[in-house]
Amino acid sequence: MNFPPLARMIVNLVPPLLAGGLLYVVVLVWYGGSPLTIDVGYAPEQPVPFSHALHVGDMGMDCRYCHTAVDKAAAATVPTTEVCMNCHQRVRMKSELLEPVRASWATGMPVKWVKVHDLPDFVYFNHSAHVTRGVGCVSCHGRVDTMQRVAQVEKLSMGWCLDCHRAPEKHLRPTEFVTRLDWVAEEDQLVLGARLRQTNHINPPQDCSTCHR
Repeated sequence: MNFPPLARMIVNLVPPLLAGGLLYVVVLVWYGGSPLTIDVGYAPEQPVPFSHALHVGDMGMDCRYCHTAVDKAAAATVPTTEVCMNCHQRVRMKSELLEPVRASWATGMPVKWVKVHDLPDFVYFNHSAHVTRGVGCVSCHGRVDTMQRVAQVEKLSMGWCLDCHRAPEKHLRPTEFVTRLDWVAEEDQLVLGARLRQTNHINPPQDCSTCHR
């Protein structure tokens, strides 16, 4: 039977399209479960050895002083050189460790911070949607206030995210304490979380389009 040229072209395209689709799924599953995305313990060396233990733990700086958009936008934002120099124009002005910051201040080129919590490009995460509903920074980032060098402490995998969306009670706290990394509930966390979930009408979506847009 002779098929029209267009039909023959479509038939010829089916095998490579199926193979390409299968390859895409395999790569997606592999990458989603690889150490690149589930890298607990990843703690890269930074161009400036910024100690969260000193700044947040000892000095009591609020997360939002440096990560200015964490409660306003999807991205938490990396602190600008201007934020660093607000203090370091007066504090430890000649420290060798701060030379990259001073060079950035002089040239206008940003400090090349290395991202620690780096989600794949096919994943969408909105910081403000979580922070403004009472999910504390510690739930995803751990006790950063005790870290000399920030490390990834959670898997950040799809299953890990879904566990929270299915049972957010484990992580909800009053919004005024979202950046208090050492905060502990005075009552049973599940009881408190259930009450906050009901009061604030928190019902996290679980459909694919929530994170894959």
